[in-house]
Amino acid sequence: MAPVRPICSFLSTLRSFRNGKNISYPSGSFARNRSTSSHSRERAWWPWNPTRNFFVIPAVFILAGATFSLPRSREVHAESPQEPGKRLIRLEEVHKHGRDAENVWVIKGDGVYDITDWIPNHPGGEVILRAAGGCIDAYWKIFAIHQKQDVYDILEQYKIGVVDPRDLIDGEVPHDHVDDPFSSDPERDSRLIVHSKRPCNAETPAAEMEDFITPNKIFYVRNHLWVPRHGEDAAKDYQLTIETYDGEEKKYTLQDLQEKFPEYTISAVLQCSGNRRAHMSANARTANGIQWNVGAIGNAEWTGVRLRDILADVGFPVGKALDTEARHVQFSGSEAYGASIPITKAADQYGDVILAYKMNGNPLPPDHGYPLRVIVPGHVAARSVKWVNKITLSDEESTSQWQRRDYKCFGPNQGPNPDWDSAPSIQEMPVQSALTSLKYISAHSSQSQRKWLQAYGLEEDSVLLSGYAFSGGGREIVRVDISADDGRSWQQAELLPSDAKGSRAWSWKRWRCILPNSQVGKVFVIKAVDEAYNTQPDGYEAHFNFRGNLTSGWMRVENKPVKEVSE
Repeated sequence: MAPVRPICSFLSTLRSFRNGKNISYPSGSFARNRSTSSHSRERAWWPWNPTRNFFVIPAVFILAGATFSLPRSREVHAESPQEPGKRLIRLEEVHKHGRDAENVWVIKGDGVYDITDWIPNHPGGEVILRAAGGCIDAYWKIFAIHQKQDVYDILEQYKIGVVDPRDLIDGEVPHDHVDDPFSSDPERDSRLIVHSKRPCNAETPAAEMEDFITPNKIFYVRNHLWVPRHGEDAAKDYQLTIETYDGEEKKYTLQDLQEKFPEYTISAVLQCSGNRRAHMSANARTANGIQWNVGAIGNAEWTGVRLRDILADVGFPVGKALDTEARHVQFSGSEAYGASIPITKAADQYGDVILAYKMNGNPLPPDHGYPLRVIVPGHVAARSVKWVNKITLSDEESTSQWQRRDYKCFGPNQGPNPDWDSAPSIQEMPVQSALTSLKYISAHSSQSQRKWLQAYGLEEDSVLLSGYAFSGGGREIVRVDISADDGRSWQQAELLPSDAKGSRAWSWKRWRCILPNSQVGKVFVIKAVDEAYNTQPDGYEAHFNFRGNLTSGWMRVENKPVKEVSE
């Protein structure tokens, strides 16, 4: 009788190892080192350490094999371990597995889940730790994105048991009160086209994109999480921490930044990597993610201080950046978002990376990073971290989900489970263009519209097209080509002058074209060319990727102009 219990314990461990569940990993596992250092001082490693467990695995098999020589007895059968996921667990034990525990547990329904190994792969990063040691249901009701069967299926892989019935009230687990993290979100302009409310993701209507500068109120909103509290004390209590490569830290208040460093203003586009994703879904295959139209982009004037100046102030040799071991600058936001850019971009005197505290001459709106955000012009907006509170010099890029997984592109043939490490993170953006306005002009149109007929010397009814064009990396748009017959013939649009600011072409180009009805067919096509003669692909299938990132095919629009109301 004596050896039965330890032998069954080994059998339970063996079964857990086989199923990849319910294993208490060694102390060096990712669970203990979730917060990796700036330059891999404590890299996360595979949880099963062969140097520690070299003799454990054989021992398990030896002892497991020994059980087959034991006589079959009622006692041995009675002591057999429970099936995975059927273990009864008291709430008191769950509470011990909070965010600081070696193994993190959560409850969903009456199930108990060890999510230790899911944390580094969780799309929301360590936000899931808010529910550590307790119930996750209330949070998942707040984050509607979790209410999908595939998400439940993923969680089910980590189930280790159920809550003991003795701890249930009316058959349910008592839920702790959960503060709504979205309670501090601001009100938004009703003109924005809302794709999701929690978190808020809303694009600028095409009809509101006629100006070189996009007004703050209708600038598109791309939030991955909630908006941090932004009352009057947010700026006064704000602190930015800079961690150097050797681990030293220096802190700055917002006032320090404004008083110590020269103020600098640039005009720059921010564009979501998923802008025009709906076009890829409609013209190739359905791509995952928010189905943005043409409005997940905007151009604004940003005022702040150069990141380069701050790096120099903490002792980093910005003029010899590549002579150091630092290769990336990591940004952390106060709501848990993280991203990074190459050190060469951050230290470039013409790279114009700034820490902005103004947008179009006013303090940053809450949705756009108040009191301080990063602006990385020419790069995907995902690197311009909002509500930034820490900057780290590192030899590796950010370990966040949004750096290592979400913002990457794969081949048209690659499915939703690729080798994430095989693709680089998106940084500079490709050439992009879109038509935002298509209007019919005739002799009966308003005087403000008839002026275009006079300006272009046209006497017949015409169609007025306008839109934007942009290229990443500071490459200027040199041409926008327009076809009024679905690509069979072309002519060039007029590129409108602007008061762009910055070392390079960080802003978009507004363009305009007016065509007489006699030259117009059924479909318009728009494409742009930048100064390096990069242009857009003519279709979508060739650059399809399952995430729908960097959609940039020729934009085709049916000839259905909006008729102007006559005076």
